[in-house]
Amino acid sequence: MSVSVLILTLNEELNLIKCLSSVSWCDDIVILDSFSTDKTRNIAESFEVRFVQRKFDDYASQRNYGIDKIKYKHRWLLMVDADEVIPDKFYAEIKHVIAKSNEAVTLFRMRRKDFFMGRWIKRSSGYPTWFGRLIKIGRVSVKRSINEEYHTDGEIGLLKEHLHHFPFNKGFSSWIEKHNRYSTMEAEAMVSEYIDNIKTGSFFHKDPVIRRKTIKAFVYSMPFRPLLIFFGLYFFRFGFLDGGPGLIFCILRAFYEFMIDCKVKEIKRKDKGLFI
Repeated sequence: MSVSVLILTLNEELNLIKCLSSVSWCDDIVILDSFSTDKTRNIAESFEVRFVQRKFDDYASQRNYGIDKIKYKHRWLLMVDADEVIPDKFYAEIKHVIAKSNEAVTLFRMRRKDFFMGRWIKRSSGYPTWFGRLIKIGRVSVKRSINEEYHTDGEIGLLKEHLHHFPFNKGFSSWIEKHNRYSTMEAEAMVSEYIDNIKTGSFFHKDPVIRRKTIKAFVYSMPFRPLLIFFGLYFFRFGFLDGGPGLIFCILRAFYEFMIDCKVKEIKRKDKGLFI
C-alpha cells in the first residue's frame, strides 16, 4: 500500500503495541519519539520500525519536523498518535481513496471515536470533530501549537470511516497530567491569537474546520464558559445518554476548560506585571 505512517510517542509502552499492530499492513513506519524513558524504544525495535528522536517543543513543530525532515518511502503520509488505532475498515478506505483520488487532492480529513470505560462516548465527547492526518508529503503544513490546524495548497477530501482513540489507556493520572500541559499550551495559544471580531457568516461556513474554529472563538468569549461546556455536552449534546462514562468525561472536560481560563488570566496578569 502506497502510504507511510508516522507515530508520535512519549512514554507510550502501554499503547504502542496495539497501535503498531493496527498498522502492520504498512511497510514504512516511523516513530518520532520525544525521548521516552520507558520501554517505548524497545517495543519499536521489536516491530522493526524506524525510530527517530526529537526534543518536543509543541505539536505543530513536531509534526512539521516529521513531515519535512524525515524521508519516506511513499508520497502519502498517515499521522497517528500512539493512543489511536486504525480499524480494518478505516485502512480499507485509505487504500481506496489514495488509489482513486485525483492529483489535486493533497489532504484528507477524518473523524475519530473516543472510547472511555469500554464504550464510545459519542455524545459527551462533542463528536464529530474533523482534523487532517492523511497528507500528501510536500503539500501540507501544520500550524498552531496544540489542537493543530492542517493547511494545504491543494484540494481537501473527507473520509467516512473513523480511527479509534483511547485517551484513558494510561489511567486518570496520566490524562490529568497531559491535560495540565495541554491547558498551558492552549492558554498561550488563545492569548496570542485572540479574535476580537467574530465573523457571523463563518458559523455556517461549508468547511467544518472553519465552523468549529468560529464556534470555539465565540464560546471562549463567553462568561462561565466551563459550566456552559458541561451543560452543552451533557444536556444539549445528550451526553447523559452515554451513562456514567459520559458524566465523568463531561466533568473532566469542564475542568480542563476551567484550567485554560485560569491560565489565560494568569498570563494576562503576568504581562501587566501583576501577581496571581
